[in-house]
Amino acid sequence: MTPFLLGLIGLCLAYPAPQLLGHASWPYQAPRAAILLWQSLAVAAILATLGAGLATALWLVTAGNLTTIKVLAHFAVLLLTAVVAVRLAWSLVTVARETRKRRHRQRTVVDLLATRDGAAPGLRILEEQTPVAFCLPDRAHARVILTRGALECLGADELTAVLEHEHAHVHRRHDLVLEGSIILHRAFPRVRSTDSALRQSQILVELLADDAARKATGAAPLARALVTLSAGPIPQGSLGAGNATALRLAQLESSAGEHCGLAALAYALAATVLIGPTLGLAVPWIIGAWRILNPS
Repeated sequence: MTPFLLGLIGLCLAYPAPQLLGHASWPYQAPRAAILLWQSLAVAAILATLGAGLATALWLVTAGNLTTIKVLAHFAVLLLTAVVAVRLAWSLVTVARETRKRRHRQRTVVDLLATRDGAAPGLRILEEQTPVAFCLPDRAHARVILTRGALECLGADELTAVLEHEHAHVHRRHDLVLEGSIILHRAFPRVRSTDSALRQSQILVELLADDAARKATGAAPLARALVTLSAGPIPQGSLGAGNATALRLAQLESSAGEHCGLAALAYALAATVLIGPTLGLAVPWIIGAWRILNPS
């Protein structure tokens, strides 16, 4: 029963649940909690899938008479489970390496072409008339980049809002949230739920940075800055103030912050999908498997 239940949980968390969440609008009203829920769904789905594979493999060689077919099926299931784990691990390593190399290359180019600005640490000004603002997050060498066109088009309050937005991305490491979604998308590209997780997470981190900017300047300067920067291109892998402008403007008009009730519900769901299967199925199965493999 445990292999079937774990497999069913993994299937539900890998497809229908993310599809429902990806098409819902309420996560935009509680972005921090929604991000945690996305991460919890992904982790729980992977753990349930791996657990189902291991439980099935053990069941095949411990239930009833051992036959050649059961032994072959045992090794086949173990192989498939190992493939899932290896794909995930390989994706983690490759995405992390590619991201670090790309950010280093982009930072090198920015430092060569842009000029320093003493207004904020890591701030660089590019001599380009298109209004653009973005950041290159890094633990020790983050950069916030503005074009000359952005400086000329933005008022003082609007510029403050943009800088607060980008600094929120940098200091709160929103890039790591997106890397988790990219890792899953790279590991399982044919699973459509990974597309939903990546698309919505990209918007959610922008909403989180908007909250930081709104607290510093109010909604109006941020809204004007978003409109000014909406047409500017954002380099791949960077976090920019002009992304998903229409939805973010709608959120600025409809809400003054995270909806506490929705956030509480999302946190409860995240805890349920992570803790429930572990305590209800995985732990009892681990105890039972240990007794089978180590009879006394």
